[in-house]
Amino acid sequence: MERIIDLHVHSTESDGTLSPEEVILAAKQAKLSAIALTDHDTTAGVAKALPAAAACGIELIPGIELSTEYKIPGGLSQRKEIHIVGLFVDPENPLLLAKTKEFRDCRDRRNEKIVAALQREGFHITMEMLAEENPDSVITRANIARCLYRHGEISSVREAFDRYIGDGCKCYVGRFKVTPMEAVDLIHAAGGLAILAHPVLYRMGSATLQRLIDDLRSAGLDGIEALYSTYTAGEERQMKKIAAENGLLLSGGSDFHGENKPTIRLGCGKGSLHIPYSVLERLKEARRSL
Repeated sequence: MERIIDLHVHSTESDGTLSPEEVILAAKQAKLSAIALTDHDTTAGVAKALPAAAACGIELIPGIELSTEYKIPGGLSQRKEIHIVGLFVDPENPLLLAKTKEFRDCRDRRNEKIVAALQREGFHITMEMLAEENPDSVITRANIARCLYRHGEISSVREAFDRYIGDGCKCYVGRFKVTPMEAVDLIHAAGGLAILAHPVLYRMGSATLQRLIDDLRSAGLDGIEALYSTYTAGEERQMKKIAAENGLLLSGGSDFHGENKPTIRLGCGKGSLHIPYSVLERLKEARRSL
């Protein structure tokens, strides 16, 4: 029986709805051989998931997902949020811990501004409410949206993003981000492999995407997320081709968030995602050669 993996998974340590331990149990139910826990700006869930992973016979890859900002080259000062996934990182690396604390502190200040803006719109959300409902978690916009939905103030989580807190909406607040190249450096400093997450989602033209990849390769980018929940068959082929042309490793994952992305299932995404263990074997081989 072929072993299947998922290298992009979130828990309640960031904006997922299953605890790290519950993610492992879900992986066992999904008959996965290995998963990477890649919460936003934190590795705190790895230690919590390890005992459950050992008990369930699930191989756990310590990971993280870093949000970055890329200035698109050209005359216009356009900026695009780019995510870089780190695989095999040391969860206790001092530099990684210091930097991610800085990111989370910045995120906390941003959340306070978003909540204040929502209150001005008449919503009853508070920072205390968010903290109580998301204990010991990195609170993101997804948590804010779910809080509004849970308390009956909006009709869906999607409405929060479409009308209030999505990019460019009335309650949106930007936040400090490192560049994608700095994220690659940070992941390498923590002993990990740096992967460009879900490039199709950035909706860049081919030339702009190639420029981004060129910039990332200059920093030592290791791989590209060529297998992903929402890709069409054509998009997957295109990403694999780009990876081959640029000498990048293949990676992939569902980007599972539990009920925050209810159509995305662990391991199989929307139903057709299939990531064989051989993908992980090649990533391991590359890491051993560093």
